[in-house]
Parts: sequence; structure tokens; C-alpha cells
Amino acid sequence: MSLDAICLRGVVAELAEELIGARIDKVQQPARDQIVLTVRGHDRVLLSVNPNQPRIQFTKQLRDNPAQPPMFCMLLRKHLVGARIEAIEQPDLERVVTLSLRVTDELGETGKRSLVLEAMGRRANLVLLDADGRILDCMRRVAFESNSDRALLPGLFYHLPTPLQKLSLLSAPDAVLELLTQGGEPEEPVDQWLIDHCVGVSPLIARELVHRAALRTDLRFGELTSGQKENLICEVESLAERLQSGNYQPTMLLRSGRPTDFTYLPITQYGAETTVETRETFSALLDEFYDLRERQELSARRGKELSHAATVARDRMARKAETLKKEYAATQDRDRLRLYGDLITANLYRMERGTRSFTTENYYDEAQSEITIPLDPLLTPQQNAAKYYKRYNKAKSAERHLREQIARAESERAYLDSVLQEIAQSETEQEFAEIRHELQETGYLRRGKEKKELKRSFAPREYRTSAGLRVLVGRNNAQNDKLTLKKADKRDIWFHAQKIHGSHVILCTNGAEADEQSVTEAAALAAYFSQARESGNVPVDYTPVKYVKKPAGARPGFVIYETYRTMYVKPEEKSTKKELP
Repeated sequence: MSLDAICLRGVVAELAEELIGARIDKVQQPARDQIVLTVRGHDRVLLSVNPNQPRIQFTKQLRDNPAQPPMFCMLLRKHLVGARIEAIEQPDLERVVTLSLRVTDELGETGKRSLVLEAMGRRANLVLLDADGRILDCMRRVAFESNSDRALLPGLFYHLPTPLQKLSLLSAPDAVLELLTQGGEPEEPVDQWLIDHCVGVSPLIARELVHRAALRTDLRFGELTSGQKENLICEVESLAERLQSGNYQPTMLLRSGRPTDFTYLPITQYGAETTVETRETFSALLDEFYDLRERQELSARRGKELSHAATVARDRMARKAETLKKEYAATQDRDRLRLYGDLITANLYRMERGTRSFTTENYYDEAQSEITIPLDPLLTPQQNAAKYYKRYNKAKSAERHLREQIARAESERAYLDSVLQEIAQSETEQEFAEIRHELQETGYLRRGKEKKELKRSFAPREYRTSAGLRVLVGRNNAQNDKLTLKKADKRDIWFHAQKIHGSHVILCTNGAEADEQSVTEAAALAAYFSQARESGNVPVDYTPVKYVKKPAGARPGFVIYETYRTMYVKPEEKSTKKELP
């Protein structure tokens, strides 16, 4: 669900209560469609123009920033760093928010700037205006060729989007109620009528109003009884009063524990499969709702090329392993080749050149059964025997080489599976950059121009257990090696999901014995950051770091251990508290 105009009004009220008079200290652009403002004494403010999730909110989520800020970010820094927020306003129930700012230039003179967020789906935009209302720049420039009625280009005067031809429950509730009293066409769905005539009313809320009035959501005007219509009018009137009084209740809808939708009032239309929960603020609700979605979109977008390269290589290794196994199976029949050579040698006096086969008694068989040996008619009997001996010796030596090649192919396939697991769980640009670098180092991706961000140190995920012990989680194979083999103390405890791909997890014990709860929480993290994340009960091996070894020449992330214990846990990240860097 996108942020509708009424939820946006609730967010604006939260922001205005906290930010009026506050000073902007930093401006960052972690993604091409996101701006983060660091405001002194408050949580960061996120402004997103992502077409699927445009919004403004306080955020506690940390986002990785590119090594080189985009030009729009540099422009915002020039104008907004040091600015004070004078007002945050939303015109009626439009999905537009304006931050009015007082700035001070290089000469110490004060002026005004405005930052306008248009949270309107695929037309979402962020526009910076000067004191006269001229556009200094915008995140997405709109030329006259794209929209002749409303271009968004530097130097032009800014105008608000053309309002929808609908009535507002905020500014004109009486007009809405009068129109609703008249009703729509008999075959017109009531919920669709509400969406078409009332600005800011989302499909979820329209269905909810109908459900509260008639205990159904798929109702047409011709089916409304007089009592149901009266109930509907009362529900719409109650909604208008809620909006005018600012009585918003951040509400999350969950199915199987996963957020599926959100709104600003309690929802009754769904059955027991949907859980309705409230949150303290809209910003907390939006952080929770969009966090998983953003990570999935990031993984799909930035990990697409990496996933394709790793998948193609993995499938190639799988095919190679199957071919080698067939060749290996063929070598197991080599004793037959030696038998053919022995029998030909023993019967040279009986054989003539030019025959295609030779039948004789098998002297090595107790029953002395007859056996037919295929021959090459172009070769002499001695040459046919030599040919079979040569094939036997070749199969004998090939067996050992094939075993080694099969083991290498299987190892490479397992390694590439682990890379795919890394890509699926990566969340930041830097994580994808490090995986790309790893694939280049191992020869699965062609080397390109070295990027600056690869040279930056990137810490593993860090958590705190209930007892206050640090838990470190590797983000990729290279970091797993560094974390386990170099950074961890030999007395720390190492965790890994059993016999599946996953992150190395280190419970830092500071040389003391870890408590049972901390061990359980660290094991839950090892299960969560593994291929078994969606499982209900996962076996996790754990052992002191001193027992974990890396074989010579092994791929990144591959280790061996013999002394260990196993614990069954539920994969969970929230079992520990994440420590923000």
C-alpha cells in the first residue's frame, strides 16, 4: 500500500510537532529516490519519491550512502545545511508536503527556501524552491514534452499539481454527506463511489466504511437498505470528524506475522487470518512496514546481475559434476577391458585379422561360459589386445582424476550456492559491492574499473544479547573468513547453521563463560542468517573459535570443525538487540 493523503496528514502532524524551529545538520542521498535529513536533536527525516512507496517520515533505519554524493544531494547540502524548519504543511488532503526553511548564505544574509515532496505514485518528486517560488532543481525533471501543462525544470515557477475533481472530507464534509444522501447508480459499488467522489479515501478505507455500515464490502447502491444507507452516512460523518480533530490511530495489518497493509483507524473487515495492531507513531509504523519491502527491492535490483552470474556458474558446475560422474561410472567397468585383452592374448593362435568379433571360453569364469569380444577388423589380434589394455590403463588412471574433479566441481557448486545466499540476504550497496569484488577475485565476474567503495572497511552486523554480550554476524564469505579466522578471539564461540549455507556468527565472550540465554540468542541469529531463515526449527552447530580451521586453498567462507555441539532454535533476528554504529 502507498501512503494515502490521510495517513500523510497524520505523519505531517507528527513532524510539525517535533521539527518546527529545528536545524538541519546533514543531507544525504542513500538511494537515487531517497533523501535523508539529519535534524539536530531529533531522528533522521526520510523523504522518498520511490514510485511504490513515496513518503516522508522520521526514521531510525540506517542506510548506506554512496562514496560520491549525487549532484542533487550536493545542491541540497549547499542550500539546506544549517537551515531551520519554519513550517511543515500539507494542502487540504493532497499528497503534497512543503517544508518551509529559513537559510543563511555565505555572506550571512538570511533567506527562504522550500522543499516540496509530491508523494503521488509514479509522478512522485522532490522539488527545491527559492524564496520567489522558482525551481532550483528537482529529483526528477519533467520537460514540456512529457507534460505540457506542468513542467518541472530549474528556473520555472513552481505550481502545485492540479487538484482532483473530488470533494474533501476535511474542508467540505457537508457537501460529501449531501452527495452521499442522493446516492449513486443502483449497479454502482458503494466503495468505488466513495473512492471516486472523496479525495484521500483509499480502497481499504472505502471497504471499511461499507463493512461497518452493512457488514459487507461488496455492496451496490441498489442493494442498500434505508438503515444501511443511514449507517453509511453516519460512518462517513464520523470519519470526517476524525480528520478534522486529528484523531489518527496508526494501525498495522499483519498476516502470518508479516505486515500487509496499514492505515489510520481500526479495521474490522477482515477475519481471523488478519491481525490488527496499533503503533505508537506513523513513523514507527512506516519504518516497520517498508523495511522488508525496501530490502527485497534493493536485493532484486542490485543483486540481479550478481544473481544471474552466480546462478549461471552454479548451473554450469552442476552440469559438469553430472558429466564427470557419468565418466566416473564408466571407469568402474574397466576390469572388463582388461579381461578382453587377456582373452585375446591367450587366443592369438586361433584368431585371424579382419574379423569383427571373437567368441571364446572365459577362462576366468568358473563356469567357463562363452564370451564374445568386439574387435576392430582393421587391427591385428595383437593390436586389438593392446587397444583394450590401453583403455584399461586409461580408465584406471582416470578414476583418481575424476574423483578429484568431481570433488572440485561439487565444492565450487556449494561455494556458488553460498554466494547466492549472500546476495539474497544483502541489504546495502556496500554489501553488493563486496560480493561483486569476491566474484571478481574468484574469476566468476570480469574485472571492471575498481570502485572507491570497495576500499572502505565494512563492519559485520553487530548485535547485543540480553546479557550485553556482543554478537558479530558476517555479511559475506570474505567477511566470514576475516571474522572467524582473524578478528575473533580463540575463546569466543562460533555458530553456523548445520549443513546449509549461512553466515558465520561469533559470540564475543571476553574470555569468560557465556550464559545459556546468550548462546541461544546467538544461535537464533545463525539460523536467521542462513538458508533456513523461513524454517521453524533449525539445527545450529557451535564451538569455540579455536576448533574452527580453514583447509589450504579452500574457497572464501569454507571452514571445517570436528569438536562441536548442536542446538535447535527458531530463526530470529529480534532475539537480540541490534547495536547501531
